[in-house]
Amino acid sequence: MDHLFRRKRVGLLKPLLSLSLVFASFLMIHKLKLSEKDAVGVKHMRDEGWCGSECFSFKKGAVKTSVESSDSPVPLLDSQRVSNGTPASSWDAQVLNCSEDASVRTQDWFRRLDPRFHQFVLHRHCRYFPMLINHPEKCADGEVHLLMVVKSVIEQHDRREAVRKTWGKEHTVDGKKIRTLFLLGSPTAGKDTKNLQKLIEYEDLIYGDILQWDFMDTFFNLTLKEVNFLKWFDIYCPDVQFIFKGDDDVFVNTHNLLELVGFKVEESKEADLFVGDTISKAIPIRNRQSKYYIPRELYDKPYPPYVGGGGFLMSSQLARRLFVVSEDLELYPIDDVFLGMCLQKLHLSPELHPGFRTFGITRRRVSSMNSEPCFYRNLIVVHKLSAQELLKMWSVVHNEELVCALRTSI
Repeated sequence: MDHLFRRKRVGLLKPLLSLSLVFASFLMIHKLKLSEKDAVGVKHMRDEGWCGSECFSFKKGAVKTSVESSDSPVPLLDSQRVSNGTPASSWDAQVLNCSEDASVRTQDWFRRLDPRFHQFVLHRHCRYFPMLINHPEKCADGEVHLLMVVKSVIEQHDRREAVRKTWGKEHTVDGKKIRTLFLLGSPTAGKDTKNLQKLIEYEDLIYGDILQWDFMDTFFNLTLKEVNFLKWFDIYCPDVQFIFKGDDDVFVNTHNLLELVGFKVEESKEADLFVGDTISKAIPIRNRQSKYYIPRELYDKPYPPYVGGGGFLMSSQLARRLFVVSEDLELYPIDDVFLGMCLQKLHLSPELHPGFRTFGITRRRVSSMNSEPCFYRNLIVVHKLSAQELLKMWSVVHNEELVCALRTSI
């Protein structure tokens, strides 16, 4: 987890970022119509006396919820004891000191391991983190049929806005409630950390749909979003029936998604439901230049079947079982594959569905088919769109004047 500790150096971009954040802050404050003293929100929980690459610590601060805030101190929780196999009534990872697993350094395979994976391996026993923003009430207002859970990062405000205006809009369809949550980590340590945190607090005051944990939002930490969300869901969402989990740059046809849920219920196949764009017989990528590079020392066998993380659907029953088995698995730096490992431990395989296109309609982004609205009307999930493309495609697809053939083949 080396990315948990390094400060990003952005050179000349920092002054520009600072100016943009100041401007964005004024816009946010104007939109909220709050005075500065009313918009203080929660204090950023991260200790300014950052302990560096050998350890990291979190101090108890105020966790923002729409129900209550608490600044009272709590006892230190060892990361290995945060979950003891019994259901928690509230989020219990309040203070966490997690030093590296020094025993790993003595192993021959670790000495051969690519250095960029050292901190991940040394700290992958650190699993649950304090929450900066929580919404325990999200699932409490009656039975929620479908929970839309979206992975995002603080800087991608425009993507979250586009999702809220389109497929992530909270509403009720034929008596079935749809609710939305965005999963965030914390900004990387640096001069603008407090400004970025303040902006996300303002955004949450407006929309009330953000869950945020106190780990840095990096690629290796995407798996932390998976396990922390599964634990959160197990605690706070007893009556939710289905979960759609995806990225903030996908198009989701909610009508088709609800139809798929209905079909599975009619067929009594919802208990083990886990459906998406399944990838089978994949092997770890050994190209050191790839974002998904995995050294042999870390994993040296074929991957189990897994789904592209751009978007997938699962039942609440299965989500709770995934939470249980995930606690006994070592964290893996690719979140999609990690969920596939959890499914394998349950002796299940994800279901392939042609309506989930997490690599786009065609793998060639410049293809005209990728912008053909009739495909979007007949599919469920399409990856990858900018915020502007999502808003435009949503408008076109829902235009009553759009006429498509009865069958569309690719």
